[in-house]
Amino acid sequence: MKKEILNPEIQKYINANLNADLHSLLLKKSLFPEVSMHEIVQQIKGKQVAQKKFPFLLQDGIIFPPQLSLEQSSSEKTAVYKSEILKGKKFVDLTSGFGIDAFYLSKNFDEITLVEQNTDLLEIVEHNWNILGKKAKFINQKLENFLSENKDKFDVIYLDPARRDQNKNKVFLLEDLSPNILEIQEQLLSISKEVIIKLSPLIDLKYLISVLKNVSKIEIIAVRNDVKEIVVSLTKNYSGEINCNCINLESEEKAFSFAINEEKNAEAEYSEPERFIYIPNNAILKAGIFNLISKKFEIKKLHPNTHLYTSEIKIDYFPGRTLEMEVIDSKQIKKKEQFNLISKNYPLKPEEIKKKYQVKDGGEHYLIFTQSKKGKIILKSV
Repeated sequence: MKKEILNPEIQKYINANLNADLHSLLLKKSLFPEVSMHEIVQQIKGKQVAQKKFPFLLQDGIIFPPQLSLEQSSSEKTAVYKSEILKGKKFVDLTSGFGIDAFYLSKNFDEITLVEQNTDLLEIVEHNWNILGKKAKFINQKLENFLSENKDKFDVIYLDPARRDQNKNKVFLLEDLSPNILEIQEQLLSISKEVIIKLSPLIDLKYLISVLKNVSKIEIIAVRNDVKEIVVSLTKNYSGEINCNCINLESEEKAFSFAINEEKNAEAEYSEPERFIYIPNNAILKAGIFNLISKKFEIKKLHPNTHLYTSEIKIDYFPGRTLEMEVIDSKQIKKKEQFNLISKNYPLKPEEIKKKYQVKDGGEHYLIFTQSKKGKIILKSV
C-alpha cells in the first residue's frame, strides 16, 4: 500500500479525472514520480465503484484496492441489511477482503477480528478503518492457519468464500470454494454459536441444504429485483425447521418469510387469466416456492410451468409486480406499438416476439406471452 497516493495534489488530480477515459489515462505518463499512472487509475476506479456500491467510503483519506477486490465486495446496501440481524460480543470475519461486510456486520459487537491472507489488502482495510474510526484486530494469515492456531470462541463467524478456481474460472459447489466449507463446517461450529456464509446467487438451495449441517436460516437478498447474495446461517446443535427470507431491497415490497418444508406441503390452485396478473420478484423465484405463493396469497397459477398468478380481486403487498391485464388475440397487436415484453413458458423469446410482431421495447404497457393449462395466450395490460 502506497500512502503517497494520499498526497493532496495527487488526490486533486484523481478527483478531477473521475469521468475521464481510464484507458487513455493509462497510456499517459504519471505527473507524480512517487506513484504510477496505474496506481492513480486504480483509485479512480475505486471511487467510481464506491459512488454506487459503497458511498460511505467517499471521504478524504480512503484508499481503494485493485478492481477484483472491489468486484468481490458486498455492496453497502446488502451489508447494512445483514447487520440488522446480528449481535453479540465477539465477531470474526475469516475472509475479510475489502472489509465492507465486516464493517457493518460487526457494528453490534464489542470485539472484532478480521482475517485476510492478502497483506496489501489487509493494510488498506486497516488504514481505512482507522480513518473511519473503527477498531478491530487485523490478522494477516491464511484462514486454515488461523483456525489451527486459534484458541478463542466467537459469537458469530462470517465467511465469504472465494468463488473462482486457480484458473480464475467461477465455481459454485461448496467443495470447490476456497475455503472448502464442507471440510471446515464442524470446526467452525466448535468455536462459534453461529456461522454466516455468503454464497453465489446461482447456488442451488436444495443442494445447499443437503450438504450443510445445522442450517437454521437462508436469506435470499435481491437489490432492485436482481438477486445478489444467498446467505446461509449455521447454528450450533440446530435441528429444527429451516427458515427462509426473501428480500428485495430498494423496493416497496415486503420481505416474504417461510419455512422450507412449507413448499412441499402446499398445493397450487389453477385458473385461466382473471383481471390481475402477478409476477413474483426474483428472490421469490430463486426460492422456488411456486405452490406456496398460490396458497399464501390465495391466488391462482396459470400453468404448472408458468410462474404467473392471477385473481379477480387485487391482492395487496404481493412480493413482485401486479398488473391489470386482459387476454387478447395476436391480431390486436399493432405494428410499431411500444410494449414491455415478457415471455414466460412460451416458445418465442422477447427478441423473436419483437421481430415477429414488429413491436418496439418500452412504453407504459406490458405484453405477456405465456401459457395457461388450456394453451398459449397473450396478455395485454389495460
